[in-house]
Amino acid sequence: MSLLCLAAMAAVRFAAAGGWRVLTDITQQGITKQIQTVRVEESVQPVYALGEQTTQVVQMAVYGVDQVPEAVAETEHIPTVFLDPGHGGTDEGCVRNGILEKDLNLAIALLVRDRLEEQGYQVIMSRETDSYIAKEDRVKEANQSGADIYISIHQNVTDEGAGVSGMEVWYEEDDSGRDSKRLAQLINQQTIKSTGAVERELRGDGDFHVTGNTTMPACLIETGFLSNTAERQRLGLVEYQQQIADGIVQGVVYYFHPKTMYLTFDDGPSEENTQKVLDILRDRNIKATFFLVGENVRKHPDMARRIVAEGHTIGVHCDSHDYDALYESVDSYVADFEKARQTIYEVTGVETNIFRFPGGSINAYNQKTGQAIIQEMTDRGYIYYDWNASLEDAVKNPDPQKLIANGVGTTLGRKKVILLAHDVVGSTGLCLEELLDNLPEYEMKPLSEEVEPICF
Repeated sequence: MSLLCLAAMAAVRFAAAGGWRVLTDITQQGITKQIQTVRVEESVQPVYALGEQTTQVVQMAVYGVDQVPEAVAETEHIPTVFLDPGHGGTDEGCVRNGILEKDLNLAIALLVRDRLEEQGYQVIMSRETDSYIAKEDRVKEANQSGADIYISIHQNVTDEGAGVSGMEVWYEEDDSGRDSKRLAQLINQQTIKSTGAVERELRGDGDFHVTGNTTMPACLIETGFLSNTAERQRLGLVEYQQQIADGIVQGVVYYFHPKTMYLTFDDGPSEENTQKVLDILRDRNIKATFFLVGENVRKHPDMARRIVAEGHTIGVHCDSHDYDALYESVDSYVADFEKARQTIYEVTGVETNIFRFPGGSINAYNQKTGQAIIQEMTDRGYIYYDWNASLEDAVKNPDPQKLIANGVGTTLGRKKVILLAHDVVGSTGLCLEELLDNLPEYEMKPLSEEVEPICF
């Protein structure tokens, strides 16, 4: 039995919580042969293979005994981030009371670099020292590097008053093909969260050379105002710089490895309101799930067919929204369900096996029959989905801003969310775009029978 050489070990940075591990090489000397990466939670982690007989030992050292992924040998693309600390060298940027923008930009960027590399990302810096690099050369290097995203770090000043403070993130709104808006949203969202700084308007009118001429998604963050005395002092603190860096890093993590949201709509279709919802989803290339009411499908068959044609998932909600009659017995529920399911099939050609109980699987109307209904529907091969977040839009005269707050607030940062909304509610269509803008850390997906249900 031989011990892995600690001198060689010092050259390898293990991404394991808790620091270094001592590895026992049972079969051979510990010589690193290859490096692979796998996903663990939201970070890309390295796997160091010392040979066929010792690979598992090293994996356990990196991940912990109980955390070795099943497909640990499966490689994946390692995202590359191009970090651009603005200004440098003879170009000092903005200056206030001896504090130079170029120095702050570099200090924050280096902290971001170190944290990203710890999480397994590749990082390219436009500069790592106090040197001048023309913005044209920064863009050229980024475009030639094959980087996946570009983040430029700057500071702000204003003559509008010493009290102006906060962060601003800029992107090119006119270039929607690069997904720069989502990157900017995430960087803005996560740095505000990590620092508690004043959130200023997300700016899509950047018109900066570095954001407008890069070929990858790009944004520019101004992390604070040097013209504000208190903010300038905070920006000079390493602890605050680390908070900024942590926010930027978390934004990058969510950009490449988003959480999952299943956007679901009940009670439709309707003519005007469902159309508005579908238009928004189409323009954003989002697929959702619609739990349809049979009588509404018969009223608006073209809208039901459009839902299917645009790639959304269809499920059954009910045929008639008469809760008392619906939940009177197992037989009454099944009869209503099958009528709705048959209508959906006749109108759309879709035979769906997923459904949502009106009022959810546990409600005030099914206390006596609910469990028996669930058992019968399960025996028939149907799958039901409740929710763990909601717009709470099934109320009289809902306020769109309140619905947004409900939707964002009830997600509670979960990694998997099934969000309940109602496409027959006018305010839901009015708030949907802003709601989606407030959830950039989520990738929207449609439900399918393969998705594990969330049940009350």
